[in-house]
Formats: sequence, structure tokens, C-alpha cells
Amino acid sequence: MIYHLIPEGEGISEQEMARKSGLDITAVSASLDRLHRSFLIERDEKVIRLLSVGEALIKCQVKYDQNLPFVIENGVIKERKK
Repeated sequence: MIYHLIPEGEGISEQEMARKSGLDITAVSASLDRLHRSFLIERDEKVIRLLSVGEALIKCQVKYDQNLPFVIENGVIKERKK
């Protein structure tokens, strides 16, 4: 339910999601944590937004493919340290 409340192409706050869903903020936050770990959303302190399929694939590959010559840290592409 939480995933489907996030509007495409724009962000939404946790408080707004709690208001729209009728759930308490801790339940919303736990759900958002799961969605983030599954590479379905991106969240910072203020905004949650959906990831495109391409973004999700790249984030997943960067996390699990140890043979890539780069990493992404806080949105910055960096050379992988050896």
C-alpha cells in the first residue's frame, strides 16, 4: 500500500505518507525501510521518491557486484578502493 502512495515523478514526505495511508509514522517508516533495501525507492531526510527500473538495476549491481571498478556513495560515482 505504501509503495502505491508514492507519486510518480515527484517526492513525498513520510508525514504526508502517514496522513494519506492512515497508518502511524513508525509503520510507514518500517515499510519505507523495506522498500529502500529492495531498491524500489530512494529516501533522504525529507523526500521519498520511486526509483526507475534502470536506477534500481544499477544500485543493485553496484551493491552486489564486487568486480565493478566503481562504487556510488551519496550519489557520487567513485573509483573502488583496492
